[in-house]
Amino acid sequence: MKKPELHTRHSPVPYKSYVIGFILSIITTLLAYFFVVNELWSTMVLVYVVLGIAVVQLIVQVVFFLHIGRGSRWKLVTFIFTLLVVLIVVVGSIWIMDNLNYNMMDMTPQEQRQYMSENQGI
Repeated sequence: MKKPELHTRHSPVPYKSYVIGFILSIITTLLAYFFVVNELWSTMVLVYVVLGIAVVQLIVQVVFFLHIGRGSRWKLVTFIFTLLVVLIVVVGSIWIMDNLNYNMMDMTPQEQRQYMSENQGI
């Protein structure tokens, strides 16, 4: 019995793409590690530098591993939709937690516990 062949619409990606992506990912990871360990800048500057490096690494992984720039446009549409859903979940969660913090701010921890135990069913 003959093994079935898999036919795809896209050309295969050479291993060179994966190797370049892997090397760039390692470089960005080590670069962020180097900046944090050596404390070259203040804390806030380091946060922005590491976030910038994280964005660069995200782009590297999207291009070299997910191959979003090649092939079907549906991959790009699906990826953007996924980012939108994640953004809605994260921003919504932060919004809810901030609202809860604002509403409970004038209470002491003891008052918060008492309020939570009295209104447990809400």
